[in-house]
Amino acid sequence: MPQAFRPAMVWTGATMALVLTVGASLFLGARALSPLEVWRGLTGHGDTTAMLVVTELRVPRTLLGLLAGAGLAVAGAVMQGITRNPIASPSVLGINAGASFAVVLAVHVLGVASALGYVAFALLGAALTAGLAYALATAGTASPVRLALAGAVVATMLAAWTTTTLVLSGRTLEEARHWLAGSLVARGTGVPAVVAPLIGLGLLVSFVLVRGLDALVLGDEQAAALGRRPGRIRLAGAMAVVLLAGAAVAAAGPIAFVGLVVPHAARLVVGGGHARLLPACALAGPILLLTADVFARLVAQPAELEVGVVTAAIGAPVLIGLSLRMRDAEVLR
Repeated sequence: MPQAFRPAMVWTGATMALVLTVGASLFLGARALSPLEVWRGLTGHGDTTAMLVVTELRVPRTLLGLLAGAGLAVAGAVMQGITRNPIASPSVLGINAGASFAVVLAVHVLGVASALGYVAFALLGAALTAGLAYALATAGTASPVRLALAGAVVATMLAAWTTTTLVLSGRTLEEARHWLAGSLVARGTGVPAVVAPLIGLGLLVSFVLVRGLDALVLGDEQAAALGRRPGRIRLAGAMAVVLLAGAAVAAAGPIAFVGLVVPHAARLVVGGGHARLLPACALAGPILLLTADVFARLVAQPAELEVGVVTAAIGAPVLIGLSLRMRDAEVLR
């Protein structure tokens, strides 16, 4: 294959894979519908049941998969860039733990039970937790090690409080368990509509930072020598991660490993430059998440698995492999 044609073929293939995945998400599900019934449901000419399944369940679910997949994957790439840690993910800032604790507390104390209520409190919890982790890590400039350590401390503390609340209240566990497991069941277009502007803004900030992220890979001193300000880049990157991952987690729950697996897979194909890496993650994230969701719908028919269970089953072996690869690389040095 001529090298000149490779980038075009990669992007064309990724786009086609995304289109096919979206089609699978719309046409396949636990409830069997023929392609004609799905098409009529999409165009508003089907029977009531088909239209309800397609327009109220599958279309919002697909939209949420596109948004959450792109948000988590790009957030993971940005997080790995600002921490210079190849196994970093949005959870390093405590976003998953903060969102989970806020939702559990809202259910337990306020009786929140609506999807939009989950989104509101999860966004608030993610933002406050990330802000606390960043404040603990810095008095002006956050180093990668201090940022990761502060996020781990805050996340561990909130995870303990969340577990305690769930143990003490069976009602809270029953109400929040689907969200806590990670689910794309949006129950209408309201949730995707709420999170879409936040994820869009996060993507915009991330793409503006591509040169700064490339400079950070070289180290703070080299980045400063190139005229970049590492502290400001990390702060802006952390804000982008909060917008992207916070909105995705708020809408779909704490889905694991997408922000870790996708950036590594994308680097193998397009390289480490963030100008190519971030768009690749924005395409590959939805492909992975929607594929996992379709599998979750079909593997246990007529019941469904939560998509977070499937992504965890995929991501755990990958994380083990990455850890072993990093260990071997250290031994060879």
